[in-house]
Amino acid sequence: MSNLKNDRFIKALLKQPVDKTPVWMMRQAGRYLPEYREIRAQAGSFMNLCTNPELACEVTLQPLERFDFDAAILFSDILTIPDAMGLGLYFTEGEGPRFENPVRTAADIEKLPIPDPEIELKYVVDAVRLIRKNLQGRVPLIGFSGSPWTLATYMVEGGSSKTFSRVKGLMFEQPNLMHKMLDKLAQSVAVYLNAQIAAGAQAVMLFDTWGGALGTEEYLEFSLHYAQQVRSLLNTTQNGQQIPTILFTKGGGQWLEAMAETGYDTLGLDWQTDMHLARARVGDRVALQGNMDPITLYANPEVIKSKVATILEKYGKGSGHVFNLGHGILPDINPAHVKAMVDAVHDLSGPYHS
Repeated sequence: MSNLKNDRFIKALLKQPVDKTPVWMMRQAGRYLPEYREIRAQAGSFMNLCTNPELACEVTLQPLERFDFDAAILFSDILTIPDAMGLGLYFTEGEGPRFENPVRTAADIEKLPIPDPEIELKYVVDAVRLIRKNLQGRVPLIGFSGSPWTLATYMVEGGSSKTFSRVKGLMFEQPNLMHKMLDKLAQSVAVYLNAQIAAGAQAVMLFDTWGGALGTEEYLEFSLHYAQQVRSLLNTTQNGQQIPTILFTKGGGQWLEAMAETGYDTLGLDWQTDMHLARARVGDRVALQGNMDPITLYANPEVIKSKVATILEKYGKGSGHVFNLGHGILPDINPAHVKAMVDAVHDLSGPYHS
């Protein structure tokens, strides 16, 4: 990445040598930062913040002013695609995302459009352009989307769910209908990620937040198959540079071997998967990203440092590790504890790369 002042993150994703293990954090632009809460209040609502490219750019860059992160991630939401499909996304206090028009019938699935990112999702693509411009090559910018299966869970359930009974019911009862929906979503996700890449995203990540709710056969057929379809449709070269890809299935540690065959450069790990065993299982096929338990950040800086040391040691020598949490940071974490984590990764990882 010739135009990057710090390309450690990109190199690690591609398993190329680095001087230190790179680190970034899921939800690094978020409510744990007082400066984020200020902009969020100014925006009036979460969706107003997401749909305003200038404000989305501002909150994307905020964490980089405070911490020595090796990447920025676009500030957006995984549910932008279903919203652009006309499902009427809204957020309720304490309940999370909801849809006015959930997808329940064959007719609902039939009429789902494939959104044009330069029209219905232009605010996201504009934010990518603006962030990339304002980063001025400091660190790479990560674009992202929810996975087809994860988007489908929200679309069919009408929001968050503990049991996934509606979406799994549809999957078991009418698998052909489910496949039709997921195929449409895979195409939409690929078009959306390709638009982010064209606008300046230097790596892209697929968040399969709810893949882990499935049994093995169903995961392979209804989640991983469509993640692989998305990957096969991505334009992973831009201006002569390779655009690395990351696949993260929360609760998916038991399927790493299958995930490593999908063509993604890197697999995200949650905290329930042992880093040492994960590396032994995937070998040199992919890089690994993760995987500190987000709750660790409630502990004091010395504990955080020792946990960082353990994860680095478990990955061991050589490139191909991006340090991250095993899921997003929680809103009431002390920012000083984030600094302790980031600094520990950089301070302790050098010997693993010498």
